[in-house]
Amino acid sequence: MAATFIFSEDAALARQLLTPALALGQPVVALTTDPAEAQTLASLGAGRVLLLKAAATSPEALAPAIAELLAKEQASVVLVGGTLRGKHLAAHVAAALKAGLTTDAKALALVDGKLETQRILYAGLAVSAEVVTLPAVATIPQRTFLAPAPAAQAGTVESVEVAADTRVSVLNVTPMESEGVDITAAIKLVSVGRGFAQKADLALARELGAVLKAELACTRGIAEDEHWLPIERYIGISGQTVKPELYLAVGLSGQVQHMVGCRESKVIVAINKDEQAPIFEAADYGIVGDLYTVLPLLTAALKN
Repeated sequence: MAATFIFSEDAALARQLLTPALALGQPVVALTTDPAEAQTLASLGAGRVLLLKAAATSPEALAPAIAELLAKEQASVVLVGGTLRGKHLAAHVAAALKAGLTTDAKALALVDGKLETQRILYAGLAVSAEVVTLPAVATIPQRTFLAPAPAAQAGTVESVEVAADTRVSVLNVTPMESEGVDITAAIKLVSVGRGFAQKADLALARELGAVLKAELACTRGIAEDEHWLPIERYIGISGQTVKPELYLAVGLSGQVQHMVGCRESKVIVAINKDEQAPIFEAADYGIVGDLYTVLPLLTAALKN
C-alpha cells in the first residue's frame, strides 16, 4: 500500500514534516533512531513509527539502510528534513530508489499519481513548480510548516534492526558557540539596518524590543560590515531564516537578499524615512518617518 515516509535527524524538524505528510492523504510512516521521539511522532499522527536499531545512527551511516528499507516498504513519497546532512541522505535515497528528487519544497500535493511541489528561486524573485513521478523524494526546510496537534489516536511503534555503514564514525560532537539566543525561535523580532548612524543608537531598538518582549535582529551590513551585532543575528539569504509572529523592520531598505530570510513572518511592520524603500512592498503596516523620532514615540506609547 502506498505510504508517505518521513525522516530527519533534527527532532523538531521531524515533527514539522508530519504536517505536509498528513496533508498528502496517504498513510504516514516515520523513521527515527530515538525511542522517546518515536512515541512523540506516533502521538502526532504517524500511523507507524519505525524505530531504527543500528550500530551507528548518523544520517550518513544510515543512508544505505534507509534506502533498502524504503525499497522494501515500496515507499510512495519520502520527505526528508532539509538540513545539510538530510540533503545528503535524500540524494542517496533518491539514487538508490531511482526516484525523482526535489529540494527545499514549500508546498506539496499529490495530483494524478504524481508529486507536485513548489520552491522559492532567485532569493524569492520566482517560484518553481516541479512535478515528480512516484516514487518521489523531497527535502523540506526547517520552519516551513508547524508541527501538527496531537492525534486522536496514537500510531504504533515498531523496532527494526538495520545494518548501518560503520566505515565512517562520529567520534565527537562539539556544539558551535554562539552569542545570545536563537532568533529563529523568536516570536517577535526587531530588526535593524543601516538607517542607524552609530552602534550606540541601537539602544533605541533594544528599548523597543524590551517593551515588546522581542529579540534583536539585523541586516548583513550591521553584522558583517559594521560588526555591531553577532553574525547569529543576521537575517537574509546567507544568514538566518525566521518566521516570527511579528517582524518589526527599522531603518532597513528591504532588499530581496534580506527579505528572503523573513518573508514568511506573520506580520511585517516597517519604519523607514524613505517612502520608496522596497520594505514597504512586503510590509503589512508601514510608518514613513525618521527612526530617531518614531522609535522613542512608539516605545513611549507601548509603555503606556
